Amino acid sequence: MATMTPTPPRALIEQMVRKVVYQRLGKPLPRDATAPNPLVVNVSARHCHLTKEAVEALFGRGRQLTPVKALYQEGQFAAKETVTLIGPRSRVISNLRILGPCRDINQVELAYTDAVALGFEIPLKLSGDIEGTPGCMLMGPAGFFEMSQGVIRAKRHVHMHPMDAEFYGVKTGAMMRLKVGGECGMTFNNMLARVNESLKLEVHIDTDEGNACNLQPGTPCELLKQ
Repeated sequence: MATMTPTPPRALIEQMVRKVVYQRLGKPLPRDATAPNPLVVNVSARHCHLTKEAVEALFGRGRQLTPVKALYQEGQFAAKETVTLIGPRSRVISNLRILGPCRDINQVELAYTDAVALGFEIPLKLSGDIEGTPGCMLMGPAGFFEMSQGVIRAKRHVHMHPMDAEFYGVKTGAMMRLKVGGECGMTFNNMLARVNESLKLEVHIDTDEGNACNLQPGTPCELLKQ
């Protein structure tokens, strides 16, 4: 199987170009260009994380997820497989993307507008914290899988390597602010920092938040301590 290589994010290319330009001009680098890693801000569209048991129930015994697109975080991928989510009002979302690899819990992440359309009342939760959350029914080509809990709106958060956390002066669990520029510029507060040596610097906001600030590949963004 061919190895998936994610496309370098625009922020990384811009940081490299900025460093070269300032070096050639003999000018001091702006603060954001001195960061150990460029700030990448991505919109996390609705998706689900599934256990091996759920995947087999939905797609057949022995089936595994098929990677089609590498995500920015190492080892994470968007799978070829999708499911249909059936809400409490019998309304559905088709082609709900599964993100791999398989996890030890089942979780569906929606934006509030998705939840309203489906008839859900979903809590704002840190990914992985599914206690007390509503469940749902998933449908795949091989059958159904009922989740007793796990439907959430994920708290906006930033993945950080310890070097990034040191640069910004925060520790895991700290709250940060994301300042978004452009014509629809705004500042998102209560951005949770998640620090681990396996992580790369990346902010995740959902589709409601991304649409509200009209986030585009070239939109200037700044990460700040709260």
